[in-house]
Amino acid sequence: MTAFALLGCTESVTRDTPSRILLMGDSLLAVHGMTGHSVANGVERTLKEPVVDRAVSGARFLYRLPISGAAGLSIPKQYRVGEWDWIILNGGGNDILFGCGCGACGRRMDKLISEDGRRGAIPGFASRMRATGAQVIYVGYMRTPGVTSPIEGCTDEGDEMDRRAARLAALDRGVHFLSLADLVPHGDRSYHGIDLIHPSPKASAAIGERIARIIAQSEARR
Repeated sequence: MTAFALLGCTESVTRDTPSRILLMGDSLLAVHGMTGHSVANGVERTLKEPVVDRAVSGARFLYRLPISGAAGLSIPKQYRVGEWDWIILNGGGNDILFGCGCGACGRRMDKLISEDGRRGAIPGFASRMRATGAQVIYVGYMRTPGVTSPIEGCTDEGDEMDRRAARLAALDRGVHFLSLADLVPHGDRSYHGIDLIHPSPKASAAIGERIARIIAQSEARR
């Protein structure tokens, strides 16, 4: 990964950080951060409160290199101690895309999250975050707009990851799964960047609004 990728992790956390919401993950959440149109910015605009954005493009859950991992390419190492009420989280796509090319990915997917949603890197990390007292929102991935894209072959893996993440959320009322499978209308390219992989500013705003809705509705029920 290049040094440019590490620029996605833009915010440090100090004792004076006024936010109660932490965001971690990969490029789905990190993209457009430098222009103020990231998913975190969308959450901020909707809730009218700050979000600490630690997401990094290219980040993975299963990442072993220590230096770049500490710089944010390891999603678990993006975490910083704080008084968080909400932790927004995504990841796993890069582990599958680059780890097995979205083909014969059963073992890699099991390492991320087991079929029943109880074991793997993602449930383990979500459990750690819940132990801090925060609620967790795990965000799934967008689907392609129905035209040929570099990740067209990953549809089945994306669907299976969603099923497993939904099972994880069903085990704990403090874990919320946000599926993005229905976000992109068929044939509508406006929700993707020119690479047809990453979200456009329009999509990032829409994802941020959906996340904010989960937070607002959950807190209204308390």
